[in-house]
Amino acid sequence: MVLRAGPRPAARTESKGGAQDVRFERRELDQILRIYGRMVAAGEWRDYAIDFLADRAVFSVYRHASQAPLFTIEKRPELRSRQGQYVVLATSGQVLKRGHDLEQVLKVFDRKLLKALLLREA
Repeated sequence: MVLRAGPRPAARTESKGGAQDVRFERRELDQILRIYGRMVAAGEWRDYAIDFLADRAVFSVYRHASQAPLFTIEKRPELRSRQGQYVVLATSGQVLKRGHDLEQVLKVFDRKLLKALLLREA
């Protein structure tokens, strides 16, 4: 493995059809997995899936693997200059938070974590 300093190319990789898939960068996955680990420790989340599509990367969170995802965290580079490339969606498709900074977007889960911990102790 070769480690390089400096700017990295866009987080896209070639797929079978020649089109490029959007990917999460290591820093982005670290932030998402940090929240995921906290929610697993609180007993709220149990499973996840990552999908890399031509127009977006999706991190889906499940309570049970056989159910629909509780939340999806999406990276949509085409929205970078408008609404922000990161979005958290609920099961119903409702946008919970959208923005340019993933760390700020993931703060939507801080309240949910606190609520889960309080309910667990009661």
